[in-house]
Amino acid sequence: MSINYNLEILHIILIFFSAISFLFYGYNCLYSDKMKVEFNRFGLNELQRKITGVLQILGGVLLFLGYVSPLIGLMAAGGLTIQMLLGFMVRLKIKDSIILSLPSFVFMILNGYLFVCFLKIYF
Repeated sequence: MSINYNLEILHIILIFFSAISFLFYGYNCLYSDKMKVEFNRFGLNELQRKITGVLQILGGVLLFLGYVSPLIGLMAAGGLTIQMLLGFMVRLKIKDSIILSLPSFVFMILNGYLFVCFLKIYF
């Protein structure tokens, strides 16, 4: 496997930042008592919390694999964009403040941008 050199350094940094963030968040979804309380506050059940955690860990790992396969990066960034859109919608539904809602919105935009970057490389 070799690194895809079509990725610019900024994209590499953004991919790394997003992937690490989702690995940590996914792990916390699965094992943190604080996240269990948060998901209850969101109106989501234990299965939804666990699915979210697994999908976010998977998305983080697949973003890293996007370095060597733009198609994998494309799918990961697209999936994480959708997850963050849904997360942002949940925050709006429960009337969270803009400060609490901002991370999901920012990660939605970030991963949407990465999706477009991978799309340009792949096609």
